[in-house]
Amino acid sequence: MARVPLIGDLAKVNGEGLEGLEHNFITARIENLVKWSRARSCWPATFGLACCAIEMMATGAAHYDLARYGMEVFRASPRQADLMIVAGRVSQKMAPILRQIYDQMMEPKWVISMGVCASSGGMFNNYAIVQGVDQVVPVDVYAPGCPPGPETLMHAILTLHEKIQSGELTRRREENSGGAAIQLSEPSVEISQPVELESR
Repeated sequence: MARVPLIGDLAKVNGEGLEGLEHNFITARIENLVKWSRARSCWPATFGLACCAIEMMATGAAHYDLARYGMEVFRASPRQADLMIVAGRVSQKMAPILRQIYDQMMEPKWVISMGVCASSGGMFNNYAIVQGVDQVVPVDVYAPGCPPGPETLMHAILTLHEKIQSGELTRRREENSGGAAIQLSEPSVEISQPVELESR
């Protein structure tokens, strides 16, 4: 009668280390597993206010496929979201609503400021527009551009994922008493030759 192996033979584990285990075991600190799962399951709440929202919608479409990063559904309810993407200019009338939605989100929560208008007011330097969304909510990642393309937003999202998993985001938030304030540079995108369609 064949012997059924118990949870790893202690002799093999002592002699060969973890390679001696015949079963599928994962050994890790709980903290690292939590950071890994948080980084791979960000559910964004949309806060599209202007032209940047069109680029945000394009990022969620099939061509760029945010679903491969665990972000396939943009949430309409802030109670189901942990990432707010502020896309576009924020007016003075919209600022309290933005803050209310942010306060309704569950902890831990993160904010991406998408575009120059959300980051600094952009070309709207007047009394009606908030000169930077960081005056209303703490911002973790700033995505530059007017409007930033889907590639830039994906770069911001992947930077956020990396910082969540490494724990740097939490450390920066504690130091700043607010958002992590990570500045991105515009990614270099090679312009390929245009596709010529054949006439029928």
